[in-house]
Amino acid sequence: MFPLNHGVMELFDGHNGSAAAIYSKENLLNNVLSAIPPDLSSDEWVLALPRALVAGFVKTDKEFQERAQTSGTTATFVIIEGWVLTAASVGDSRGVFESAEGAIYYLSADHRLECCEEERERITASGGEVGRLNTGGGTEIGPLRCWPGGLCLSRSIGDMDVGEFIVPVPYVKQIKISSSGGRLIISSDGVWDALSAETAFDCCRGMPADAAAAQIVKEAVHVKGLRDDTTCIVVDIQPPEKPEPPKPPSKKQGKRVFKSMFRKKHSESSSQVDKEEYSEPDVVEELFEEGSASLSERLDSKYPVCNMFKLFMCAVCQVEIKPGEGISIHAGTADPRKSRPWDGPFLCSSCQEKKEAMEGRRPSGASRYSSGSE
Repeated sequence: MFPLNHGVMELFDGHNGSAAAIYSKENLLNNVLSAIPPDLSSDEWVLALPRALVAGFVKTDKEFQERAQTSGTTATFVIIEGWVLTAASVGDSRGVFESAEGAIYYLSADHRLECCEEERERITASGGEVGRLNTGGGTEIGPLRCWPGGLCLSRSIGDMDVGEFIVPVPYVKQIKISSSGGRLIISSDGVWDALSAETAFDCCRGMPADAAAAQIVKEAVHVKGLRDDTTCIVVDIQPPEKPEPPKPPSKKQGKRVFKSMFRKKHSESSSQVDKEEYSEPDVVEELFEEGSASLSERLDSKYPVCNMFKLFMCAVCQVEIKPGEGISIHAGTADPRKSRPWDGPFLCSSCQEKKEAMEGRRPSGASRYSSGSE
């Protein structure tokens, strides 16, 4: 439990080893923060966050693949700034939020191949194959998988042995929390395979956060047995304590107060508490949602404040690039409105290779990053 102000929660569910999950835990947050321009106001910072999350996820995946390790991980990342909760996710771990009023908001998308035809079409168009495990004789079993590699997910961090059309571009959602707060649950797929969001919230209602997380895991294991990782994080988000309201004015003061209502007040006379009270939302508001796997679409949004030096930095890895050396994210697009090579944002040559591989325009494994591959 923590007061509504700021916080970061991350959940990683690794497969084929723990290396990708550990690397993401140690680097994802810093990569996201480094993609946000400095000197932004709180509101501007929140507006810049969705694009920074895309850059941070892709940078983490790119740097991990340079180590030539074949493990992968799901990632569910939640950051709270003021009244705004922003979630980003790849894979099949999920985050859900229940407001104090009882409404449930789904903060992540399920990137299982079984669930999304659009993702399956994207992978096959990029050069991958999607199908079930063939046991011989034409018999196919199990969930849909991507071949080579046999991964059930369409998005993850790592998994260089599967193909770069398994992308790290996250689904991102932003909501503004109501002034009453609420409860956040982030869990791996082992929980959600057994429980619905409604059941997860109901089975731990009234419990403190730590006990609630343990109860959700216990309930999931009871339903299906321990078949998969059942990590769970529960956070109770509480609004900050408000000062006691001022006492009503006496009858003698009444006339003076009445007259003062029609006077123009100086900005200095309003306390910070007054300003915050006006900004408190009464209900949960959904502010932003985007799930496209296209890096061009996701990086095309402009920062709320244009920091000129950012025009000459790679939009993914944040390395400095000289004017004229950067490659526009619109390079090679068929859209004539976005075909001008001087239109940013820009990528360095290494991140452009990554983008092309994700789109199937470079064979996966060709010109693979060399560092750490000996």
